[in-house]
Amino acid sequence: MRLDKFLKVSRLIKRRTVANTVSDMGRVWVNGNPAKPAKQLKVGDIIEIEYANRTEKYEVLIVPTGNVSVQESSNLYKVL
Repeated sequence: MRLDKFLKVSRLIKRRTVANTVSDMGRVWVNGNPAKPAKQLKVGDIIEIEYANRTEKYEVLIVPTGNVSVQESSNLYKVL
């Protein structure tokens, strides 16, 4: 699954267009490398997102094939 779609489906970022913009600005890293929105994710990848005043790290636990319900979205990742 693409990085921008994963960020939206997991509800780490609310909209896919915002996920694209944030990735293009260089504020998202996957496994320590700057990531573009089209980066393909796999289980075990570490995503770092730089917000205005903090940086959050997440580990990908499940890569869904489509949309996920709100209740299941928090099961897709683990906060590090």
